[in-house]
Amino acid sequence: MELIHSNSPKKKRTMAKKDPTDLSVEEKLKTLFQLQTALSAIDEKKALRGELPLEVEDLEAEIEGLSTRIDRIKAEIGEFERAISQKRGEIIESQQSVERYKQQLNEVRNNREFDTLSKEIEFQTLEIELCNKKINEAKRRIDEKNVELDGSAAVLEEKEGDLELKKSELDEIIEETRTEEEKLRDKAHDLEAKIEPRLLTSFKRIRKNARNGLGIVYVQRDACGGCFNKIPPQRQLDIKMHKKIIVCEYCGRILIDPELAGVKTEKPVVAEEKKTTRRRASGVSVKRSSNSKKATDANDMA
Repeated sequence: MELIHSNSPKKKRTMAKKDPTDLSVEEKLKTLFQLQTALSAIDEKKALRGELPLEVEDLEAEIEGLSTRIDRIKAEIGEFERAISQKRGEIIESQQSVERYKQQLNEVRNNREFDTLSKEIEFQTLEIELCNKKINEAKRRIDEKNVELDGSAAVLEEKEGDLELKKSELDEIIEETRTEEEKLRDKAHDLEAKIEPRLLTSFKRIRKNARNGLGIVYVQRDACGGCFNKIPPQRQLDIKMHKKIIVCEYCGRILIDPELAGVKTEKPVVAEEKKTTRRRASGVSVKRSSNSKKATDANDMA
């Protein structure tokens, strides 16, 4: 008696996962629509957050910019303070030079030495005045920078308060929808695994370019459910056949039959209304003819 080993090709084929490429077009469309439903639900959860994520990002960017600005102002104030310290050192050196030159004036032997020392004293005096001028200018700039620093610090504190408030609101909304959103993401991930990569890539590209995030839509009232352009009858018949994947020639979205999407459509009652109208019209004509006949008989009898 032959025994089938567990590692035989037949056994492996039965245990292997179904290849997404082996799915029929109908199964592919069903899976795509289920994926679209899950992704649309995730989009709705995100929409609940409104503009909060963008507002948080903007506030974070503003705070980063203000922090950079404050650091730059502090660095500039530090440079001015170092410049003041340097100029004060130069003033002390110049004052010492003036005192030394004045002592040397008492020991000069001729007019040339006297003129030279006098010029040095005058030069060092001018250097002292220039240093004092630069110190005063630096102090003025420091005062201006301190005002700018206080203003930026106040704005930064205000923005940080706004950011904390916006973040708390956003965290509260995210916490409320976290569980449902995680379930939807897991479902979407499982559905994506069932779709062949090329079709999934095309679907994601269509969905990305679509304004409302719909990559696959069903036919509504003989029109595309995405752009609402009319679909020719023959093309609608091809969609109902589920023989191939058909896209809208206007917006590029994948089209699916409403019944395949699980959407119940109302049957047209135009024909019944026409029959009822015809019956009513015929009834009226019969009454009119009978009335006219009675009138004719009455005339004859008269």
